[in-house]
Amino acid sequence: MTDDELKALVASLSVAQKATDEQIRRNDKKLTEKLERMGITLGNIANNQGDVAEEFFFTNLANDTHFRHIRFDDIEKSSHKRRGKTEEEYDIIMTNGDAIGIVEVKYKAHTNDLDKLDRKMRNFKVLFPVYRNYKQYGAIASFHINDEAKKEAWKRGYFVLQRSGDLVHTESGKHLTVL
Repeated sequence: MTDDELKALVASLSVAQKATDEQIRRNDKKLTEKLERMGITLGNIANNQGDVAEEFFFTNLANDTHFRHIRFDDIEKSSHKRRGKTEEEYDIIMTNGDAIGIVEVKYKAHTNDLDKLDRKMRNFKVLFPVYRNYKQYGAIASFHINDEAKKEAWKRGYFVLQRSGDLVHTESGKHLTVL
């Protein structure tokens, strides 16, 4: 191969590489846009599942408002509160004359959801000072919760609410009560 042929080959490879790089950039942009659209779609699916779980637990708890031996008089869903820099959203809140029940609802609960419940429990009396002298009980409600998360919930002193047919089972350590 002559020098001139080699120079022409290198020049054509450089032009081809620029075209390839440009095509990769266009493909990356398209893929990123598609993934973003999928993320929105998948996010809506997750939101819909969460809404279904929240409605299921609210409806069942509204018909029989208790955690084991603790009976509540009132139930409220989807409460959003901000006070100063503290802000939380509570899925279900139940009250009686001296106790408050805070229920975090998940379609499928994980151990990290308990950390969110811990934070919401800490912030509740800051956001709702009228309940500062009430006993406070927490619960994680889910269509599915793995054994590790369930044991961790009990360890943290929370009730575990699960779906069973059209009933809600409340578990607390070794005890199980059908509502």
